[in-house]
Amino acid sequence: MKVKLKVKRTDPEKGATGYSQYTLDMHDSATLLDALISAREYEDGSLALRCSCRSAICGSCAMRVDKRARLACRAKVIAITGGDEEHEILVEPMGNLPVIKDLVIDQESFWTKIRQVDPYLQPAGPVPEGEYRVPNEAMLDLTHTMNCIMCGACVSDCTVLEVDKNFIAPAALAKAYRFAGDPRDGHTVERLQKLSEYGGIWDCTRCNMCVEVCPKGVAPMNRILQLREMAIEAGITNNTGARHTAIFTKSIVDGGRLNEVWMVPGSVGMFNLPRIMTEMPGALKMLRAGKLPLAQLIPPGAPGSHKMKGMDRVRNVVRKSAMLKPKKAEVTD
Repeated sequence: MKVKLKVKRTDPEKGATGYSQYTLDMHDSATLLDALISAREYEDGSLALRCSCRSAICGSCAMRVDKRARLACRAKVIAITGGDEEHEILVEPMGNLPVIKDLVIDQESFWTKIRQVDPYLQPAGPVPEGEYRVPNEAMLDLTHTMNCIMCGACVSDCTVLEVDKNFIAPAALAKAYRFAGDPRDGHTVERLQKLSEYGGIWDCTRCNMCVEVCPKGVAPMNRILQLREMAIEAGITNNTGARHTAIFTKSIVDGGRLNEVWMVPGSVGMFNLPRIMTEMPGALKMLRAGKLPLAQLIPPGAPGSHKMKGMDRVRNVVRKSAMLKPKKAEVTD
C-alpha cells in the first residue's frame, strides 16, 4: 500500500522549521514506526526520531500523529488512514516538551516533574523486622498506575500544561498516586498537602485528554481525582479546589442543580473581593444568557433557595458516591 507522510522537521541549530513529505510503499501490516524508519533509511538519512523496543514497552517512540499523541510502534498505518492511500499522515514531535531535532524531544522537564512528587515509598518509623502483607485489593487498585511506561503521551496533550508550565502534569500526578495510595507509605498526608498546592491536583481541568491518549490504560485523570478525594478525606481543604468541590456538592444536594451564583465566592472565599471582581465580566455574560436565575441569589440551603423535584434521589446518589478506602497494610513476623 502507498503511505503518505508529512513530517514536521526542526533543526534548532539552524533555527529552521518546516515539513518533509514522503511517499512510501509499505506492507498492509506496517506500523507508523516502520514507515518512518523506511523513510529515514531509504529517503532521507537526516530524519531524526527515537525508538527502541518496537513493542509498546519503552515508550520512546511517542509522537503526535494527526494532532494526537500516540506510540508510533503501536499505530497501524492502515488503521490511521482507514485504508485511504490519499490520506497524508501528519507526524509531529510531542507537545509541551522542547524539541531537540525533528521528532526527538528533550525529556528533562518531564523527569523533573516526576522527581517533584518523590516517586518512592517513605515508610513511617523504623523498618519493621517482618515483611509487609499488603491486601490484594490495595495492590490491584495500583496496578493501573504501575502500567505507566513513561512515554509522556499524556504530558504531550495536556491542555493545562499548554497554558501553565507550573502544572505538575498527568504522568507525575499518576505516579504520585502510586505511592500516596500504597498502604505501606507513611507520609501520605504530607504528600497530599504538597500536591494540593498551586500546580498540583486541583489545577487539572478534567479535559480527559490524558485518558484518551494513554496507550496503557493508566487513565491519569482518574488517579488525580482519587488524590483529590484522599486530600479532602485527610482534611486538606484550605484551598480553592477543595472549596470548589464543597460548594458544588452543597449546591447539588440543596437545590438539585448547579448554583452558578455562589460557585466563585464559595471557591475563592467570600471576602476575596479582587478575585471575585475578575469573574464579574463572565458573570454578566451568564446573566444575559439566562444562566443566573434570581432564585440562585439566595445561598444554597437557605429558606427560599432554588430547589428542584426529585431532591431525595439526588441526595441518595451523592451519599452513595463516597470512595471505598483500601485496607491498611499489615506487618507479619
